[in-house]
Amino acid sequence: MIRHARVLPVLMLAPLLLTACGSEKAGDPDPSASAPAPASAAGPAAGPGTGELASRAQAMGVAPELVYVTEAPGFTLAQQSVGVLGDDGFSATWVDGETNALLRLAVDRGTITAGTCPEQPVGDMSGEHTTCERDGGAWYRTGAGRHEYALPEEGHVVRVSAETDAVPRDVLRAAALAAHRPDAAETDALLPSVEPAPATPVERGDLPPFGDGAPDNHVDVGG
Repeated sequence: MIRHARVLPVLMLAPLLLTACGSEKAGDPDPSASAPAPASAAGPAAGPGTGELASRAQAMGVAPELVYVTEAPGFTLAQQSVGVLGDDGFSATWVDGETNALLRLAVDRGTITAGTCPEQPVGDMSGEHTTCERDGGAWYRTGAGRHEYALPEEGHVVRVSAETDAVPRDVLRAAALAAHRPDAAETDALLPSVEPAPATPVERGDLPPFGDGAPDNHVDVGG
């Protein structure tokens, strides 16, 4: 006896297939999709003010990596002193408002060692005898009535100098150890802006407020 198979209607077959195979809710994440990379995997963010520092320094002819800033109690930056040193180095001076003593920060390429320290004059005063004393990671140097702390960095040397009688050694040392790369706010205060100042219109006092605005060339009687 031949039995005939019953064919289920399509509308009844679809729910059975979904039940057998399982279903996914709309909007569920695809399990095969890769998870997003953690935030720590991203590259390091640029330091604050890095782009602004580079543009301002390069406009002055200074290598951005040679720009440093320091601080000392009672001393303020002399803005007009900020400038290029040598080929692409950097220098700036801080002034004590009460005594007018000066602290000079100078950063230039090169190195300083026990062998080369006595050969390098203090404060660019050539021909003077220089004494050198190791002080931690820095060199304390004296000569020509000035003293200086020199801190060797990678490919350059940071120097903070002053007149020996004007600035005590402990103040000089603290200012040298405080020297650091400027942040965004310090960059804005240290380096001049590369944007030109807006032009100020010139007001002429001989232009009358009426007519075509031609200059008043009236000559008094007897003139």
